[in-house]
Amino acid sequence: MIGIIDYQGGNLENVKRAFEAFNFKVRILREPVPIKNIDGLVLPGVGAFASAMRQLKESGFISFIKDFIESGKPFMGICLGIQLLFEKSYEFGVSEGLGILKGEVVKFSGVSKVPHIGWNQVEFKKSSNMLKDRIKNGDFFYFVHSYYVVPDTIDIILTTTSYETKEFVSSIEYNNIFACQFHPEKSQNNGLIVIKSFGDMCVNTSN
Repeated sequence: MIGIIDYQGGNLENVKRAFEAFNFKVRILREPVPIKNIDGLVLPGVGAFASAMRQLKESGFISFIKDFIESGKPFMGICLGIQLLFEKSYEFGVSEGLGILKGEVVKFSGVSKVPHIGWNQVEFKKSSNMLKDRIKNGDFFYFVHSYYVVPDTIDIILTTTSYETKEFVSSIEYNNIFACQFHPEKSQNNGLIVIKSFGDMCVNTSN
């Protein structure tokens, strides 16, 4: 069973349907459940950083997410879901994040148009345990965002993407964590490869 956290951020059904297209069992979580009941956890993302953190706290998900990641089971963050993993964001002031990964979330500057919307390419900075060469340099994914993560250490960076003169981190992979700034559920075939790869990892970990 793959759990998708509902923190009233939207886009849950698209993520759920993407996993169900491969016959993965999926459950939308509106409150924490026993970790033993789920094999993988997804933190999706559409919305503002501060309000998302507030909703996660009110719903009891902050400690749940940290405990789940600590358990070693597969975790995926999508769009805002990658940003929330870090220590702080500068969206509408300074807001504290989950602090699972060291680094911050900053707004695009020096580009002609914000938000960054549309199809763009990824470039790998290391090999991926989850994707296993199923995605390659230059493959396209769909983005909608004004902010991006700046990790303190480069070893967690999986891919970067160039937007005009700015190169930003478009996905990270660290131990059991995979998180991406792009939306795999909106990225057609390449996005479905990411979805299936994560689902397969959840199944393999549970066996």
